[in-house]
Order: sequence, then structure tokens, then C-alpha cells
Amino acid sequence: MKRSLLFLFGVLTAAMIQAQLYTPSPENLAARKEFQDRKFGMFIHWGASSVLGSGEWVMNNRNIRVHEYQTLQRVFNPVDFDPKAWVATAKNAGMQYITFITRHHDGFSNWDTQLSDWKITNTPYGKDALKLLADECHKQGIRLFLYYSLLDWYRSDYQYETGKTGKGTGRTQKSNWSSYINFMKGQLTELLTNYGEIAGIWFDGHWDQLDNDHDKTLQSKVNWHYDEIYPLIHRLQPKCLISNNHHLSPIPGEDFQAFEKDLPGNNTTGFGGASVSQLPLETCETMNDAWGYNMTDRKFKTVPALIHYLVKAAGRNANFLLNVGPKPNGQIQSEFTDTLAQIGNWMRANGASIYGTRGNVIPEQEWGTLTAKNKTLYVHILNPKEVKQNYLFLPGVTVTVTKATTFTDKKNIRFKQQPEGLFIYLDNISLDAVDTILELTLQ
Repeated sequence: MKRSLLFLFGVLTAAMIQAQLYTPSPENLAARKEFQDRKFGMFIHWGASSVLGSGEWVMNNRNIRVHEYQTLQRVFNPVDFDPKAWVATAKNAGMQYITFITRHHDGFSNWDTQLSDWKITNTPYGKDALKLLADECHKQGIRLFLYYSLLDWYRSDYQYETGKTGKGTGRTQKSNWSSYINFMKGQLTELLTNYGEIAGIWFDGHWDQLDNDHDKTLQSKVNWHYDEIYPLIHRLQPKCLISNNHHLSPIPGEDFQAFEKDLPGNNTTGFGGASVSQLPLETCETMNDAWGYNMTDRKFKTVPALIHYLVKAAGRNANFLLNVGPKPNGQIQSEFTDTLAQIGNWMRANGASIYGTRGNVIPEQEWGTLTAKNKTLYVHILNPKEVKQNYLFLPGVTVTVTKATTFTDKKNIRFKQQPEGLFIYLDNISLDAVDTILELTLQ
């Protein structure tokens, strides 16, 4: 018990020291606000794993050994990869940033790294996909975030002996953690030096080395050297934001908090459970069940369901990062592009109630949620079946409202303010099946 208490005290003390040392720069704080304003982004899971058409976890799930998996490098040839089309698809959907997989858990690098031969420029394709995408993002005014896996099923220097995943990939050589940390630092330096302005680094895989998923105070079996890695990132690009999909409360040095397949505060998937911080928030979700390309996954989410996800995320003060998993030839499948085009139509008509807004005005209601911008509140009625009377009650909204209208046609709406909240009367208002938006002007 005494040893456990001493260890816990050491972990907490180190975190406190690190927290005291990290002060976000003015550029970083401005970038956080801009990130929150953008609200909607595209996640792109893609790489050599897409060749097998069974998702990005295929190496782990099928226990494919490293020497077997290496053959993918000889056949990965995305001749139809068109970064201009990718960025245009995101923009037309109303998305304002892209988070691109530079290296997933299989260790394959989607750029011309000088620190590994396991990379896209050693495939028949031969081109630096990240460079092509980065140039197009900068050209079209789309912010670019880079996903980077902390864990690795391919390299032997990664501490796979204590990791939870990648046990069946045939590695027998003793790991070398200092070598692996230096490798990561080198790759991150490349990413933040050779590809122009990078809006953020999106880490994933910390959870592979957790001591105990149920004890959030014991954060890791290994020292990830965040006290070196995070300052390196902020030094190379002061505006660059850092997130880490570790399913824990934020670690000092991080600039926004990520949630996977759940809205902040929810834990329907088992990945959540972390308390919601005061940092900017983001939740990521798939358009079917898979992240990477899975040719047999036909469980596509509907357009209304994804619009509701986006609106509810904004209502909880979070961005929404919606994933596509392009095919091995580089094309984004039509089921995704068709859905994104319809979401884009909705965003062009209603995006003012999402972009630049903040949430947590009131708790999410059975009928919907609220977003706020300057002196305007937007009431989103997402579930008309839950409107049981001819009015809505907004608990705790006591700020003075001077005007209430429908968002689309600016039709005046009757309302009444009481000490306990605001009543909005829905006389002669037809409720839309997807989202009826009301606009409240504040004093």
C-alpha cells in the first residue's frame, strides 16, 4: 500500500509540475477559439491497410505478422487519389478542417519520412500523399490536423511486451523504448517542418499501455515523454493544437479534448467516462461502423442522424469530426460522398446556427438542444415527437429575450419569460422532421 501511495504521489506531483510549466501562447489561445468556431471537420482513415478492405485494425485482428504485412507495400497503389477532390468534398459538406491519418497503429507512414522505409513513397504509387493533401488544404483554405499513432504493431523498438494490442505480429526482438521515443520525435519534427502550417496533432494509442482502465489515476505503464513531445510541438509551431485520444481527462500540455464515438459526457461505447474539461471539445464518429475502408460494412448512418449528431455536439460545446475511409485506389466511396453532399445542403441553409456558436446553454432536452452566438440563441427542435404541448420550456434561460422568430422565414413567435425559464409557444408552426430552428434575440 505504501509503495502504491508513493507511486501515485509521484504521478500527481509530476503532472502538477508539468501543468505549472505549460502556459499556452497567445497564438495558441487564438487558435483554440478559431478551432471552436469551425465546428465541423472531416476525419480521413487511409493507408496500406485499406488494401485488405477490412478496416484499419486488420493487422491486429487477424494476427498478421510483420513480414506478411510488408507485402501490402508492394500493392498499395492509390492511382485515383485526388487531393483536390477530397478537399472539395469536405468543403461542399460544410466541413472547415481535415484530420488526416499520417500513421496508424500498423506504423505505415503516409508521407516521405526519412526515418522509416515503411512508407507510401516506397509503394508503386511513390508519391508523398501528405504533401499533396497539405498543399491542397492550404490552397483551398482548409485547416489541416494530423493524426499520429503513439502505438505501433510493426516496429520492434515499440514496447509491445507490455502493450495490450499487436501481440500476434511476430515480433521477438527486445524493445528499445528510448529508440522509439526518439523515432516519434523525429517524425513529428518532419511533420511540423516540411508541410506548412499544421493546425493540430491528434494523438491516439496511449490506452495501449494503460495500467488499469478502471483506475484513471494510474495513467500509463510507460513514460510517453509528453513533457518533451508536447513542448517540441508547441516550439515548432506555436499555434499548433494538441489532442490525445487517451479516454482520460486532459494531460497538461493538451489544447483540446477528444471524445470517440460519443458526445462529451456520454459513455455509451465504453471509450468515454472521462470528465468534460474546460478545453475546447471535439467528438469523432464514423459514417458506417468502420473507420478505415471495410468493403462489407453497409451499416451507413442516415443524413438526419448525422445532422442530429452535429447539432447535439454543438449544443454540448463540441466540434464534430466525421470520418471517411477511402478505398485503396484513393477514391471516397459514393455512399459517403452522397451523404456528405446532403449534409452540405443543410449546412448552407442552417450553418449560421452552428458555425461560431458555443453550447452548454442548458442541458440537452428530449426535444433537442440550444446553441449560442453573440446575442442570439438558436433553439434546435430535433425530435418533434417529444414536443407534448404547444410550447417549449427552456429551463434556466432568464436572460432577457427581446424577439423570437423562426430561423428560416423570420416568422414572429410568442414567448413568455418566467423566473424559472423561458416558454416559447409554437402556435401555427410546422415542425420539420430533421430540425426546426428558432432564433432568439437577447437584450
